[in-house]
Amino acid sequence: MTQTTLTESPGTLDVGAIVNELRNARVEWRLARGRSLEPRGRDLPSREVLRELTTELHGLLFPMRLGPPDLRQEAEDFYVGSTLDKVVHTLASQIRLELHHSARHAHLSPREIDDRADHIVRQFAWSLPGTRRLLDTDVLAAYHGDPAAHSVDEVLLCYPGVHAIINHRLAHTLHGLGATMLARLIAELSHGATGIDIHPGASIGGSFFIDHGTAVVIGETAIIGERVRIYQGVTLGAKSFPLDATGQLRKGLPRHPHLEDDVVVYAGATVLGRITIGRGATIGGNVWVTHDVPAGTHLTQANSRHAEAELTAS
Repeated sequence: MTQTTLTESPGTLDVGAIVNELRNARVEWRLARGRSLEPRGRDLPSREVLRELTTELHGLLFPMRLGPPDLRQEAEDFYVGSTLDKVVHTLASQIRLELHHSARHAHLSPREIDDRADHIVRQFAWSLPGTRRLLDTDVLAAYHGDPAAHSVDEVLLCYPGVHAIINHRLAHTLHGLGATMLARLIAELSHGATGIDIHPGASIGGSFFIDHGTAVVIGETAIIGERVRIYQGVTLGAKSFPLDATGQLRKGLPRHPHLEDDVVVYAGATVLGRITIGRGATIGGNVWVTHDVPAGTHLTQANSRHAEAELTAS
């Protein structure tokens, strides 16, 4: 593809020519992919709306810590109720936008879109008490797992790993209910705010703790058990990407690790592929793992290289 270069005289700027070229670029893209001219206007969810929605959900789940600074406990239920009402209506409108967009291919009627959006919102709202209880285990895991933590309040207010898991629990619920684009947007907003990249499809058990957190990556099909702890720079990624008969990536296949209960993964470790890290195993810092690790194993750089050599020899 060639890039159009506009010739300009010094000191002038032909805005009209630039606008025309940008229109041509959009038209070329749409024609090449059979896209419509979007007569309904923009029918995609808004990052700005979801950023505010996520903040409100944090306050709804933890009103006296992440809610308004002037909130008093006697007004807690009123605040939660009014915030929930606002969240439900905002979330419903964003889900409808996503469903309208996907209806181009799924051929959903307006009635089906409304019914599905209402169902997703109701299920999501009823999931919030369970999400709060699950998050309580994560907060306690962070408090008990970090000797520098002085209180659970400090953990909840200050730790990026805790905020990342709050966002993930919300996004994972939406992902499971079918609002996959909204879930991905929430995950990416969280990634930008915390430096922690968790795909909303990843399944994560209770009492999960990410210490420090910067540059952690957890892939879509990862499965993480109970009481797992990971540190900064850890990647739970895919080792390979199978192609279909047309040469396109096959999507949705299980390709990320399964960490069983009570696993610890130290800073900078990379765990790739659909492998199992057995219960109670410890993965040392900067270790590269592409094979199953038995339960209770303490894997360091030295014994990891020895294991890889044995596998190669066999």
